[in-house]
Amino acid sequence: MQREKAEIMDEKAIQRAVARISYEIVERNHGVEGLCLIGIRRRGATLAKLIAAKLLEIEGAAVDTGFIDITPYRDDHHGPARGLPAGNPFGFDVEGRRVVLIDDVIFTGRSVRAAIEAVIRQGRPESLELAVLIDRGHRELPIRPDYIGKNVPTSRSESVDVMLSEYDGINRVAIMEDL
Repeated sequence: MQREKAEIMDEKAIQRAVARISYEIVERNHGVEGLCLIGIRRRGATLAKLIAAKLLEIEGAAVDTGFIDITPYRDDHHGPARGLPAGNPFGFDVEGRRVVLIDDVIFTGRSVRAAIEAVIRQGRPESLELAVLIDRGHRELPIRPDYIGKNVPTSRSESVDVMLSEYDGINRVAIMEDL
């Protein structure tokens, strides 16, 4: 069982973080030409849509936006061997493009590693960058986000709960602690 320890972002703070990340993406990439966004399902996909909408507002150009289910690529999946999905899950080519992977929370880095594998199976991007709403530390792999909404040091007994209106009816982020 867990209980809420603290709210760390409300709706306005999430909007500000999405805006800041979007502006940083534009600045680092000198615009959005050749750029595409891939959200890690579920909440990363929603954040990718929010960032894509902000990029359209900033640059006046739509950015290809897709999502990936990383389940078949995870290294912690135990059980019967599963085949990797056939076809391109994104709906656009990543070959030679600048790809920004988007997730809600980075913790150990294993989800991001799986997402990188999924992208590379579809082609060789020019570059891969990572945007996250929350970086809570505790990496097990040498992966570091390029764009961070908020750094939130946590203990291993805590978790970060990202709530987005698409799934939860509210936009907020809270730290949860074990009872």
